[in-house]
Amino acid sequence: MAIGDSFTEGVGDDLPDGQVRGWADLVALGLAAASPEPVSYANLAIRGKLLGPIVNDQLEPALALGPDLLTVCGGGNDMMRPRVEISYVVDLLDRVVDKAVADGIHVVVLSGGNPSRHLPLGSLMQKRGDRLAEAARETFGKPGVTLVDNWIDTELMQSRFWSADKLHLNACGHTRVATNVLTALGVPVPAGWAQGEAGEAPPRERIQDTAAYYAAYVLPWIGRRLTGRSSGDGRPPKRPELTEVVVPSV
Repeated sequence: MAIGDSFTEGVGDDLPDGQVRGWADLVALGLAAASPEPVSYANLAIRGKLLGPIVNDQLEPALALGPDLLTVCGGGNDMMRPRVEISYVVDLLDRVVDKAVADGIHVVVLSGGNPSRHLPLGSLMQKRGDRLAEAARETFGKPGVTLVDNWIDTELMQSRFWSADKLHLNACGHTRVATNVLTALGVPVPAGWAQGEAGEAPPRERIQDTAAYYAAYVLPWIGRRLTGRSSGDGRPPKRPELTEVVVPSV
């Protein structure tokens, strides 16, 4: 069971039919490949969501499905607002953890990858992300919780793992995160992932800090902020019900 924003929805890992895949889908596939029993998976994450709406709108429906495992990552969109309280973000994540653990659910708390070296105002994002990651390490080292600290994964910081907007991971980046999650859970990583068979990185493109980059990504983002809109407005979750994961035959 996965809740969150664009990171967990899988934005950046685009499929030919226009849908997105992402690390959570890949983790579900890895769990199913390693399990002798059927594995079911649901994903309520919606792009553009602040952490408050993630907790308020996704947590209870997720718990109602009675999963054995819940993944949560949020706060990235909060970090991009002019003002953010790190303690507010951590307290909300801790609320998710406490409620799920109380229901006997194991929780995986993830930090996102660090895009700061590729972004405008990246130094501000670096400072905020460092503070959030440090607070998460101090808070989520407790029973029933697995913390996957992608923020300090230095390999994941490389530009080859990021999509053209430099904010979302590409297919290769999502595969890297899925590998981190499975490894943290002690689950074998499917053969071939390390060689990029789950998604090759595109050739490096220098688009950030150009007029084309600002026109394609920065200005639309500013426009949504000024009008109070979100990229996820009106968008339903891509996998709202627990559905059995089908492992492709080799």
